[in-house]
Amino acid sequence: MAVDIQPACLGLYCGKTLLFKNGSTEIYGECGVCPRGQRTNAQKYCQPCTESPELYDWLYLGFMAMLPLVLHWFFIEWYSGKKSSSALFQHITALFECSMAAVITLLVSDPVGVLYIRSCRVLMLSDWYTMLYNPSPDYVTTVHCTHEAVYPLYTIVFIYYAFCLVLMMLLRPLLVKKIACGLGKSDRFKSIYAALYFFPILTVLQAVGGGLLYYAFPYIILVLSLVTLAVYMSASEIEVGNLFFPLLKVLFVLDRFNN
Repeated sequence: MAVDIQPACLGLYCGKTLLFKNGSTEIYGECGVCPRGQRTNAQKYCQPCTESPELYDWLYLGFMAMLPLVLHWFFIEWYSGKKSSSALFQHITALFECSMAAVITLLVSDPVGVLYIRSCRVLMLSDWYTMLYNPSPDYVTTVHCTHEAVYPLYTIVFIYYAFCLVLMMLLRPLLVKKIACGLGKSDRFKSIYAALYFFPILTVLQAVGGGLLYYAFPYIILVLSLVTLAVYMSASEIEVGNLFFPLLKVLFVLDRFNN
């Protein structure tokens, strides 16, 4: 296979895009940003993302997908409490909204129309923050090579949150208006108002800390589980120490697994 010989690209994420291919001859363009759905390889050529997400990637996406659902349930319970029997129906509706948003997100992702996505492998933390690694050859001009090196793990979360918000605005107000008769007019929509606050917060969290969450979410889950169970055990007058040491063993095994 003949490939045109050009100087190697600067920076971690600048690459050459394939312009023309005829048989065994490949011609690449100048160094620059890779198109969406591609990332640079070791030779600084932009290559399409054709791999399947690993189990850890699916677990991360599941964690990010569960965040709005858990927050929905929390605020529904917080504002409904014992004052209304409609909380169960709102819980089911929130589950339906998030489930449908997840299915639609997978269907509109590449490849379109199937419950399957192709992705690029995450190699290091900097893959999530390519905008911080744009090279400056002469310390004056910056070569902009920002692209989604972890395609589609970064943007697919935003798409999912957008569908969650749209489905919530379409379904939840009608349901609440019909069944939440036990609540006052000022209370029945408070769980929806809360979502209008936490969705932007989740979006900023993914935009700024997506890479950190990718590596830290197993520990976040374990710590939150420990705290939640400790509070529950203390309220139930059950000794927390019986639960604390087994969870420490789980943390130790998880740390050994990651290393």
